[in-house]
Amino acid sequence: MQDMTAIARPALVCNSQSGSHDETLRETIAGHCRAAGAPLAATFALPEADLPDAAALTEAGIDALLVWTGDGTINAAAGKAAGWDGAILPLPGGTLNLLSKALHGDRPAEDILADALAGRGRRLHPPIVRCDAGDAYITIVAGPATRWAEVRETLRQDGLIEASQEAPEALSAMLDAPGVRIAPDGSGYQAVILTPTARGVRADGVLTESATDVLRHGLAWLGGDFRDGPSETITTAAMLTLESAQPIGLELDGEMAELGRRAKFWGDVSKVAFLSTA
Repeated sequence: MQDMTAIARPALVCNSQSGSHDETLRETIAGHCRAAGAPLAATFALPEADLPDAAALTEAGIDALLVWTGDGTINAAAGKAAGWDGAILPLPGGTLNLLSKALHGDRPAEDILADALAGRGRRLHPPIVRCDAGDAYITIVAGPATRWAEVRETLRQDGLIEASQEAPEALSAMLDAPGVRIAPDGSGYQAVILTPTARGVRADGVLTESATDVLRHGLAWLGGDFRDGPSETITTAAMLTLESAQPIGLELDGEMAELGRRAKFWGDVSKVAFLSTA
């Protein structure tokens, strides 16, 4: 059962150096908590502060961690808080905010927080995908097409000229680099998208059969959401293994990683609870 949970002693995680950080909204979040009779007990402002672990949150009596950042930082905060008996409330504070949208719908942080403070948040442990490189709450993208993620980050941080210098290499990887396949005898793809579901890990293969497919994928990556590109469903399984002729590049909830030429992925549930207001 998904219990409705009231918040009594919240803490906030934010990133004061993020390009999307808004100090006015930060004050609004703190004001909402005070008005609800649940003032912030602590604020962990990255990068100066460290993400709190389960022991620190328990010692401080925190019952809800408001993580107002992007998907990658929410992922990291959940990993640090594993085993804590409180709950994480993701608030949209990044570029895509996919986890916040999954748990709350596409709504502003103030509305989500108002519902949670009023006790309209449901406590749940969402499904995740696990591998030796870490956990994913939204998706793992595996394969050479993840090179486009690096171009996207360059575009965000350094601008169009710098990103355009990296684009040819990403295009080459999309067209020519060895792909990945589900062992032992699956078809090859330039990327496989792994999504956690209640039934296990869903695998979708990225389609690059034509120049139009490749262009659509490049635009999807640069636009932020790779899932907008053409793909086909391969399978859903409790565990699967990917193979490639080269080390497998990964994007886990927006963060880059790499595994060897053969890597296992399996379904699990989050080791920390989340609050959903959807």
